[in-house]
Amino acid sequence: MALTGRTALLAALGSIPVGVLAPSWAGILAVNAPLSMAILCDYALAAPVRTLRFTRSGDTSVRLGDGAEVHLTVTNPSGRRLRAHLRDAWPPSSWLPGTEQAASRHTVTVPAGERRRLSTFLRPTRRGERHAERVTIRSFGPMGLISRQGTHDVPWTVRVLPPFTSRKHLPSRLARLRELDGRTSVLTRGEGTEFDSLRAYVPGDDTRSIDWRATARRQTVAVRTWRPERDRHILVVLDTGRTSAGRVGDVPRLDAAMDATLLLTALASRAGDRVGLLAYDRRIRTQVQGRSAGDVLPAVVNALTPLEPELVETDARGLSSAVLRSAPRRSLIVLITSLDTAPVEEGLLPVLPRLTQRHTVVVASVADPHVEEMSAGRGTVDAVYAAAAGTQAQIQRRRTAEQLRRHGVTVVDATPEKLAPALADAYLALKAAGRL
Repeated sequence: MALTGRTALLAALGSIPVGVLAPSWAGILAVNAPLSMAILCDYALAAPVRTLRFTRSGDTSVRLGDGAEVHLTVTNPSGRRLRAHLRDAWPPSSWLPGTEQAASRHTVTVPAGERRRLSTFLRPTRRGERHAERVTIRSFGPMGLISRQGTHDVPWTVRVLPPFTSRKHLPSRLARLRELDGRTSVLTRGEGTEFDSLRAYVPGDDTRSIDWRATARRQTVAVRTWRPERDRHILVVLDTGRTSAGRVGDVPRLDAAMDATLLLTALASRAGDRVGLLAYDRRIRTQVQGRSAGDVLPAVVNALTPLEPELVETDARGLSSAVLRSAPRRSLIVLITSLDTAPVEEGLLPVLPRLTQRHTVVVASVADPHVEEMSAGRGTVDAVYAAAAGTQAQIQRRRTAEQLRRHGVTVVDATPEKLAPALADAYLALKAAGRL
């Protein structure tokens, strides 16, 4: 129960003639007695809130950056008209900053025995699951002097998925994949290393592709055609340790790594390869294995949704062991981690030979574009010092990448916007060269 501002205003207005004409207890009683009776009547006529029934419907998942709509149906089973203010509470990250109050509060009128549907529009700012909290409702009487207040638990969950902004690069990479498979007319056909079919020789074909046995049987010159290997195993390994929590621009490095993972998963599954996922720091945070081509991308999206960086140093030996257990046969290992000198030299390099001995390894890292901007700065003393620091950081990063390349590792180092397409291009290059 709560008194409204209207009640306080009436009491204040009534105190003016009392103070001027009859400043006594009798005057106070003459004003407050009718007001109290009106409040009691208004309370009795307000619809009860405990008997209200609530149900939800609407979106259950949304990509980060998009909007979701959740419907709340209010049913009034009482014999009194419901006039109410309602607050549909969600976690603060369910809306853009400054928009929570307008989006979560509603004014509703429900006649006796009827129901009304309200819509709450969400625009989450973080990945993960957003759970609806309590619905708080204030029911007012016809005079608006007092309200009944109650709270109801109406559970609902909206799963906020990674945004997958790099999907705009998928059509161009699929076109390149079709060129490698020879399904698109291009000037230079991708050779690949897996036998595809025989066809008649045409001028300009490589004579080394002539199949002499088939030529003898057919009485015409036949050449072999090849395609990139299929049904290869690809394991994407996300380093979720402390370096993945660093922010580049407006997002953590882990989010950029997720975006690159989704593009590579979509591309490799279309290419007929088997894709797995492993997230690790000091233990396995999430894992996806053994999924079909049609199910692997949704499985990876769901696995990445609740994943957050851990502020611990990644155990490189444990990561290596987990990778070898997850990939018992020869695979392409795509490790998305940091190229900072200390973590690589002290953690990754000592265990790298165990991985490169059995697998093809790609190390991808998110570069900070601000470092490049610092390196180009001139004009002031502060800018020159910043340029020196940026240049030193770039030199150390290139030295670390060169150390990895000497172990036979393919290194992809790009800014958050370019990491996903660069990693996809590296995959296509390895596939075209027959190195998977």
